[in-house]
Amino acid sequence: MREFAAAKITEKAEKTARSGHPWIYADEIISVDNGYKNGDIVDVYSKKGKYIGSGFINDNSKIRIRLISRNANDKFDRDFWVRRVKYALDYRKTVMAGDDFKCCRLIFGEADTFPGLTVDRFENVLVTEVLCLGIEQRKNVIYDALLSALPEITALYERSDSDIRTLEGMEKHRGFYYGSGDGFVTIKENGILYNVDYINGQKTGFFLDQKYNRAAVGRIAFGKKVLDCFTHTGAFALNAANGGAEHVTAVDISEKAVADASDNAALNGLEDKIDFVCADVFDLLTKMYNENDRRFDFIILDPPAFTKSRDTIKDAMRGYKEINLKAMRLLPRGGYLATCSCSHFMRDSLFCQMIHAAAEDAGVSLRQIEARQQSPDHPILWNVPETDYLKFYIFQIV
Repeated sequence: MREFAAAKITEKAEKTARSGHPWIYADEIISVDNGYKNGDIVDVYSKKGKYIGSGFINDNSKIRIRLISRNANDKFDRDFWVRRVKYALDYRKTVMAGDDFKCCRLIFGEADTFPGLTVDRFENVLVTEVLCLGIEQRKNVIYDALLSALPEITALYERSDSDIRTLEGMEKHRGFYYGSGDGFVTIKENGILYNVDYINGQKTGFFLDQKYNRAAVGRIAFGKKVLDCFTHTGAFALNAANGGAEHVTAVDISEKAVADASDNAALNGLEDKIDFVCADVFDLLTKMYNENDRRFDFIILDPPAFTKSRDTIKDAMRGYKEINLKAMRLLPRGGYLATCSCSHFMRDSLFCQMIHAAAEDAGVSLRQIEARQQSPDHPILWNVPETDYLKFYIFQIV
């Protein structure tokens, strides 16, 4: 006799769940036994009563059930979560070997079967975010398992202050779960030092998913005049400068981002090779085009997500096309363009369609050098398309 409440789902939902997708929406549930509380684990069955899996239920969420297991023999005790943590860490130790393991994403939500949980490692500091009630109720066990497996960690800071928590019926929270600190930690990525503000910086403080894409930029930057747009902490600019660029101009609309990026340049002794500009990238590219300012032969476009829903994809397409078109027009024949999108809703096919249209309007041809995605510590599950979000291309203008 199973100890969990039973939920029956529609045939459509069954097909999706059996294909490996972990989400079951409210309108896909036929019935649920009484006797459960939000955040509890429930068993999920087909319309005909066949077991499909078990997951967290939350009546406050549009995603009513998030599957965490398809094994009817699993017992969701402490040992279960300790094993799950071990699987996630063992994977990172394999794909992010050596020093890369010291700065990487240790848990990537659904891709590691920890729905709504993010855990980033910055040297001896872990920074987490919890967006799922079921994980929230079990996070102490998960955090303790992480700290036990990584005795070198001196602090774990939680940044669970997203508006999504309110929608999920949780209060916002941030603070140290373990240890203490001033909120700053120095990390090394691709041989470059960064001072990470993990309390007040964006997201968890640093975007780890572009690690190897930044290295790819550094490999071809030698001798070039580089314009790094949406520089944020200056990571692409620093990789280009460290790769031997003649000079780099890094641009961001945020004064804080420009100040932080400038500090990172000084930290690496690269301040003489990079100048920082606080400006709106759209306005700057327009001004450069109008003034026929074609001094750069390598332009990097790493914008924030222009769309976070399907409803705004068309507007996002226009935004992406505008900056890519202007960059292509500014670059000389033989120049280089690195361009990317971090929005899940901007599918790769749409992004490529946009690039084709921009190149056609610019009257240029593109020679593809590299097509890349997020680093493997942000694994992509082919049956969970939401885990596939970062598109990154490097082209030569021909």
